Amino acid sequence: MPVLQVALDLMQLNRSIAIAHEAVEGGADWIEVGTPLIKSEGAEAIRALRREFPGHKIIADTKTMDVGSFEVEIVAKAGADIVTVLGLADDATIEEAVMAGRKYGAEIMVDMINVPDRVERAKQVEKLGAAYICMHMGIDTQMRGEEPPVDVLRRIVESVSIPVAVAGGITAENAGEYVEAGATDVIVGGAIIKTDDIVSAARNIKSAMAGAKVDTNLARKYGEDDLFEAFSRVSTCNISDAYHKQGVMFGILPQSLKHKQKLVGRALTVQTTNGDWAKPVEAIDRARDGDVIVVDVGGAPVAVWGELASCSAMVMGVRGIVIDGAARDIDDIRELGFPVFSRTVAPCAGEPKGYGGIGIEITVGGQRVRTGDWIVGDESGIMVIPKEVAVEVANRALDVHERENRTREEILRGSTLSKVNELAKWEPVK
Repeated sequence: MPVLQVALDLMQLNRSIAIAHEAVEGGADWIEVGTPLIKSEGAEAIRALRREFPGHKIIADTKTMDVGSFEVEIVAKAGADIVTVLGLADDATIEEAVMAGRKYGAEIMVDMINVPDRVERAKQVEKLGAAYICMHMGIDTQMRGEEPPVDVLRRIVESVSIPVAVAGGITAENAGEYVEAGATDVIVGGAIIKTDDIVSAARNIKSAMAGAKVDTNLARKYGEDDLFEAFSRVSTCNISDAYHKQGVMFGILPQSLKHKQKLVGRALTVQTTNGDWAKPVEAIDRARDGDVIVVDVGGAPVAVWGELASCSAMVMGVRGIVIDGAARDIDDIRELGFPVFSRTVAPCAGEPKGYGGIGIEITVGGQRVRTGDWIVGDESGIMVIPKEVAVEVANRALDVHERENRTREEILRGSTLSKVNELAKWEPVK
């Protein structure tokens, strides 16, 4: 039976130990001291987990690239049973790591992250003495919607005689597929450690590894065709955190949203002048189902949008409108349920003169917006996400959302936000 390895890719040791206990209760077999945990807590994290789990294999995910002998000695003496070395490392580094492992009682797992020809490299590192191969799709790659390719995993399994692990985006929904392809070690991080019920999460993955079909409704990694769903699952706050505070349209406020209502869609851009509502209304006829009309009026005070335009837009499948300027008829629009974000609200409208354009690059709330960019809005504000990075930003926002869910669960169990994050410990040293 393949083993389940829980990857403790966390910053805080105390949290990691608590999560590891729950994961083991749910059926996790091996415990990985993740790279972030080793970097934040050092070899002491390995010692602590060794003491807590004397009967379980402890994996030190050092991702060693150089000085293989010395790094293996450090973590092996701290209690690691298996140490990871990058497949991109020089052959001499892997050989040194293997020899040090034999000396100090640790095995070497070679991580194939970013290796161009993983099948050929797997054959080479087996000859160098590696005990395990890890077919690994890194977090940053996963955020672009990719998963470990099953066909490559299968080819590696067929090409070597040592056990092959798989890591990167593994959930209860796909774990069984990797086991069928020959993986003997299924490494899972986020799908366990970010959940509010770690015991059940680990148990579900173990069941999937045994052949059961499990649907957990967890956020999978999304691709280009799934962005409506992906952005609908997260808040603008999640997106802002994931996108490093970029994309926020400052000064553009929700005017007609009902509680918990959201706006998600692709931008159709419009430029016009103070009170000239011709081009915003004409854009309705050009809009596709799922579009959000985004209007640059330069912050001018006379309204360029109202209730009749909103009604017309809804009929055409427009999801909402964002205006760097004024809207009116907000009470009626709220009754319609049509999302309006604008800088101001005013009762006065101008005349349809037809100045400006549709589909051109504009600036709204201090942000560049192009037709096809993604617009996400809720009660906290409105954001634009460039179409070129939308998949990655959506997946990173989902990661933020899931980590917040885990933090909330720990708070509800009696902790506090500062204690969960060990804020005092991680304040800058003065």
